[in-house]
Amino acid sequence: MAKGSKAWSIMSLGAAVGSAAVAKKTLNTGWTKATGKTPPANPADPDVNVWEAVAWAAASGTFVNILKMLATRRAANYYLKSTGHLPAELQADGNKAPASSKGKRKKSKDSPSDDLGTIVGASVE
Repeated sequence: MAKGSKAWSIMSLGAAVGSAAVAKKTLNTGWTKATGKTPPANPADPDVNVWEAVAWAAASGTFVNILKMLATRRAANYYLKSTGHLPAELQADGNKAPASSKGKRKKSKDSPSDDLGTIVGASVE
């Protein structure tokens, strides 16, 4: 195991756990405000309305995975800026970050991803 891979493992785990905690708190609060009810503790329970269970599963699955992806991307950008290369797990897709820019890319003023990063408080470079 390479020296950097342990650092990346810790960073990606922290990003995943942190984003899941933020997502859970945000989802629970949003669901309660939107529906006036607490979110289903177990959507598979037959006593939970099927459409409520489907809505909760879709909302929570989507939101948790989006936040996890954004947090992991932010961690990857930090790793890239710190080491000058992406973690091995992210290099496997064949997309290589430009070495000369050390992880900095020119941002477009019209890029919707810049707006999304501002909205959720994460960098989506």
